[in-house]
Amino acid sequence: MPMTGEEIVRRIQRALPDAEVELVDFGGDNDHWEATVVSSAFAGLSRVRQHRLVYEAIGTDMGQALHALRLTTKPREA
Repeated sequence: MPMTGEEIVRRIQRALPDAEVELVDFGGDNDHWEATVVSSAFAGLSRVRQHRLVYEAIGTDMGQALHALRLTTKPREA
């Protein structure tokens, strides 16, 4: 069963409490999502490390219940 958008946002915000998450179902199938995540936790981190933080928030469901997640991450501006 695909992961809902609400669950994706919940997991990201649980791991990154100040995260602003904009989520779009770009496949129209609740299985292919595009997320823009803004968080102060990203400050000073490489884009790869920023993405890892988000994937870690999703956990083992990445690639299973959540088939695809296209990410844009941005540090929160001070």
